[in-house]
Amino acid sequence: MKASEIKRGNVVEHNGTVYQIRDIERSSPQGRGGNVTFRFTLYSVPGGTKFDLSLRAEDELKEVDLVRRAASFSYKDGEAFVFLDAEDYTPYQLDADVVGDAAGYITEGLEGCFVQVIDDQPVALQLPATVELEVVETAPELKGATATKRPKPAKLSTGIEIMVPEYIVNGERILVSTLTGEFSGRA
Repeated sequence: MKASEIKRGNVVEHNGTVYQIRDIERSSPQGRGGNVTFRFTLYSVPGGTKFDLSLRAEDELKEVDLVRRAASFSYKDGEAFVFLDAEDYTPYQLDADVVGDAAGYITEGLEGCFVQVIDDQPVALQLPATVELEVVETAPELKGATATKRPKPAKLSTGIEIMVPEYIVNGERILVSTLTGEFSGRA
């Protein structure tokens, strides 16, 4: 497909790597005979490595058929994570290096995930916006603490550590943003 036809969210192949288009900037040079150029911000699938690419309107990129399948986490198989398709229960196995930092948000039976599939191969994982995790270790609230609530570190059931408000205690279930890795409320 021509560069001028590509939209945000499309998945394309460039130099043997698959990328998802996150952003497109169009620039039209002033004067006659100038070519319109498109600057794409791409992220590799899998891996999420950022890549900038500038193309002329007539340049071609090969579109790749990426399928997003709703899935829930089923179990770990060694270092790999196995997700089951929400519709037909197809198991998708994603290696630890593909899952990456997302591993800190995956709990038993986690729903609302999407596995990205290219040519029947699972290549990437998309988590729900927030997940519910349990606080397993945090300092007790300081008695007589002032109204300025200072955050404190808390270790969560999956092993990750985030900052939480002072009033959060051990055993409490909290919501954590999978985009920012920050506390986003009590569960």
